[in-house]
Amino acid sequence: MNVLLGVSGGIACYKSCALASALTKKGCAVTVVMTENATRFVTPLTFQALTHKPVYDKMFDGVADREIAHITLAKQADVMVIAPATANVIAKIAHGLADDLLTSTVLASRVPVIICPAMNVNMYENAATRENLKILEGRGYRICSPGTGILACGDVGKGRMAEPEEIVDFIRETLNPSGTLAGKKFLVTAGGTMENIDGVRYITNRSSGKMGCAIVRELKKRGAVVTLIAGNMKVEPPAETDKVIRITDAKEMLDMCMSEYGDCDCIVKAAAVGDYSPAQKYENKIKGDDVTLRLKKNPDIAAALGKVKGDRKLVIFCAETQDLAESAAKKLKNKGADMVVANDVSKPGIGFDSDDNAVIVIKNGGYRAEYPAASKDKIAKEVVDEIESLWLQA
Repeated sequence: MNVLLGVSGGIACYKSCALASALTKKGCAVTVVMTENATRFVTPLTFQALTHKPVYDKMFDGVADREIAHITLAKQADVMVIAPATANVIAKIAHGLADDLLTSTVLASRVPVIICPAMNVNMYENAATRENLKILEGRGYRICSPGTGILACGDVGKGRMAEPEEIVDFIRETLNPSGTLAGKKFLVTAGGTMENIDGVRYITNRSSGKMGCAIVRELKKRGAVVTLIAGNMKVEPPAETDKVIRITDAKEMLDMCMSEYGDCDCIVKAAAVGDYSPAQKYENKIKGDDVTLRLKKNPDIAAALGKVKGDRKLVIFCAETQDLAESAAKKLKNKGADMVVANDVSKPGIGFDSDDNAVIVIKNGGYRAEYPAASKDKIAKEVVDEIESLWLQA
């Protein structure tokens, strides 16, 4: 496989050296194209030593006599990976600018292009960068999401380039999607529910929907057809989702689940459905110094699905703050599920509203597996692996 590795100017260039080395060791022919700023962090000679191939960093470098570098390089590649991709390079590609060898090669490319963002958290979260990434996704570019942690500038947040081994996996999945779930239909729920109190207030929880969306992305990578029932989420549903149904409260979630489950092979209940809702809902804003709010139990959607699922697989998520494994095992039995994915949302840095998670997977027959803290995309990969095995065990 011919990999064209584009390297733009950022401190994450050192990871690109490890990426080039890892790809070369796997038998890939790696050709590196660098921006001028990238050469300030890592010399072209470093990449040449790692890949055993010439490195290109000037617009008018010739691949061979009478050849135009950016055209020839684009034609020779099976995949192009830009790692790190700075905010500047992402913006230029999104708007079709081609003022150096790297961006010109991208514009001439007809192969899959993988973008690996790396930048300060504030730059990553800036509306311009988010919009540029959305533009690229809409054009079919693959975005290998950055990780969260301490950045080179000392800030803490999202923006750290994905690790080399994660990018290698991302390349493999882009070029050779397993298709192991081709033909399977999934119903996935994600996000939280909002139970109205009065005309302006409601009860909800801290669910962001990130875990459910990561599950959807992983299922789509494997060829599944996915319907997403989305509650209150802080992220947009993945663009590749086949069908998205928006709901607000637990009653709507139940109604949609019961309406849609019959046409699926597996139900994945990743949503954080509110356990309670106000017994009385007021049309106008409640006023007064002291207000007593009486709550009633919401319907148990997982249990309802467990009673009617038939041969379908039912996977439920269990967010707890104590007695994690014991609570998960009890829910597995009581709700008629085939698998439960449990996480301790009291632990800092994982679970609700985080980009990372750590889970315990429990199945019928006493099976148990623990997956330590990692990005939700990685946890989703491991969870979907476990889901696939449900059919092997049948």
